[in-house]
Amino acid sequence: MSKVIKLENAAALIKDGMSIMVGGFLAVGTPNGLIGAILANGVRDLTLICNDTGMPDAGAGKLVVDRRLKKAIVSHIGTNPETGKQMMAGELDVELAPQGTLAERIRAGGAGLGAILTPTGVGTIVEEGKEKYTIAGKEYLIELPLRANAALLAAHKADKAGNLVFRRSARNFNPIMALAADFVIAEVEEIVEIGEIDPDEVMVPGVLVDWIVPSKGGNNNA
Repeated sequence: MSKVIKLENAAALIKDGMSIMVGGFLAVGTPNGLIGAILANGVRDLTLICNDTGMPDAGAGKLVVDRRLKKAIVSHIGTNPETGKQMMAGELDVELAPQGTLAERIRAGGAGLGAILTPTGVGTIVEEGKEKYTIAGKEYLIELPLRANAALLAAHKADKAGNLVFRRSARNFNPIMALAADFVIAEVEEIVEIGEIDPDEVMVPGVLVDWIVPSKGGNNNA
């Protein structure tokens, strides 16, 4: 059965107050069509889980600028000054996590783990409010897994069963997010018939993808 649906129908699945994981690294590999459609729908109070908050005019940054977020869990905000402004004004809750820790928290959420242990952040501001565990005399932070209501991904190619292929650096956070959400929507540049993708090329199996929408371009799948 084909999983291809219209962009507008996919965006309508995102409701006020949801948590969303958005693929991408500085907007490379971000589903910009879905972001635009969510903005057009007027959805608010979202919790964003993403590597970063993009830039004011690109990627997840548009959600920040339009004040659609209540919280962002990201590894940095330096490329989007609006994120910092809203954070300092108390208008946006920002949780910063070291990039590797963020990736592992997402991976843990997809794997059903209760927590991960990491030495990253021990002795810094990152450890504030977190439990620690000592193994063989070395301290580790206990970091909790991350899951979301929806994962919004961008892929280079998919078949109609939802098997995904990413191109170069656009792969980034997309594959691990596919396991860590209640449902997954992939915005795809090229959609082919089932069986046209070599199984060795598949980077996210179709069983993890609920819906596919055709991209109109602009996902920076570089």
